[in-house]
Amino acid sequence: MLLLTALGSQTLIRAAADELDRHDPSPADAVSWFEEKPGKFRIEIYVPTQQDAASVEAIVGAAAPELHLKIKKVKAADWVAMSLEGLPAVRAGRFVVAGAHALAGEANGRTRIWIEASEAFGTGHHGTTWGCLMALEGVLRERRVERVLDMGAGSGVLAIAAAKHGADALAIEIDHRAAAIAKINAKQNKVGPRMQVIAGDGARYIASKQFDLVFANILMRPLIRLAPKLVRAIEPGGTLILSGLLRQQAGLVREAYANRGLILEKQIPKEAWMTLVWRKP
Repeated sequence: MLLLTALGSQTLIRAAADELDRHDPSPADAVSWFEEKPGKFRIEIYVPTQQDAASVEAIVGAAAPELHLKIKKVKAADWVAMSLEGLPAVRAGRFVVAGAHALAGEANGRTRIWIEASEAFGTGHHGTTWGCLMALEGVLRERRVERVLDMGAGSGVLAIAAAKHGADALAIEIDHRAAAIAKINAKQNKVGPRMQVIAGDGARYIASKQFDLVFANILMRPLIRLAPKLVRAIEPGGTLILSGLLRQQAGLVREAYANRGLILEKQIPKEAWMTLVWRKP
């Protein structure tokens, strides 16, 4: 396995990533990009062979010639190390999310959330999870949260974050394996009694319930489709936090929810992603 990396502006990094995404089949097994420090972004591209690496260099060179790719070999064992121990802690406002290895070094007064890398989405490293945690930070600065719904909970990280600040949380996840992981995470974070995890389609579970905070970190199409149910699930004065959106998709989702009487209070961009924070009058 080979790893190609480059540092550059967001414009260049995004152009390279988008061009790789357009190739089908792609020479890359995996592509990710993120902000490494203010104004500087990194792209990481994993390929199986030297020939694939050469193809990636040609594609990136055409899309963003200013980027200078560096290449190195990655041992197979490194995948385990990276997934379980190599991921750095993620800090979002008062929260820090990490696996046990990285969390052991955190002693800064933040709310610690123990999430190991797994099949369930939500380690905090993705821009949408970070955006939702920052949105929760903003809500907690203004008021106490009591009843929380997390639709598409993945690892349960958002419900756990709210439960650690006193909320009773309902986490709904359609994938049964991810729901099982969310239950484990709730227990490990000592919020099991405050957090209920349900595996399956959540629509029927929330039909007669209302919450003062609702998370839905899923995808654009289900967010639009679920708009009537999610809006009904928010009590007056409550907050709805939506994510899972690319920046260019945010307009369609804004229209779907603004037409239902919600007030858009904040937009939180992170890399290619957008988080929307709504209030129900």
